[in-house]
Amino acid sequence: MIFSFGGKTLKRSLGLLSILTVAGLIGCSSNKTYVKKGEIEKTITQQAETSHYIEALGIGAADTTLTNTTQRRATSRDAAIVQAQYEMLSYVKGVQLEGGITVEKAMETDSKLESYLKQVIKGSEIVKNEWTNDDGCVVTLRLDKKKLTDGGLKLKS
Repeated sequence: MIFSFGGKTLKRSLGLLSILTVAGLIGCSSNKTYVKKGEIEKTITQQAETSHYIEALGIGAADTTLTNTTQRRATSRDAAIVQAQYEMLSYVKGVQLEGGITVEKAMETDSKLESYLKQVIKGSEIVKNEWTNDDGCVVTLRLDKKKLTDGGLKLKS
């Protein structure tokens, strides 16, 4: 049975929604996997910066006193996000700007810049969550460099 809404069929709308959902998942997913067979790899190689993005990893341990899997995974994910945000901020502070200074040096003279960067980093995209057998979590964050340039930073090419 096909229903009609405003001249569009439900079947056609659901098909378009499915295509958009798949395209969104493909466009947002990170190809790298850091957890294999429930264990974190012994060697993690990551590319922190591409031409368009900066990525950071965070690893969080589960609270072993919690008996509920959902709670353990939630706390390890939260810890991993905070760690990834810290890693992202550390990396961004070292980014070279036009004129040969780093973001960290620019922050010393511009108090608004520090607030802006913290806000942008907290809003960075969570690309992937991976859980280990013991409910630990590895989170991959991605920050579009355009957000840095929108804040007035002139990144060195």
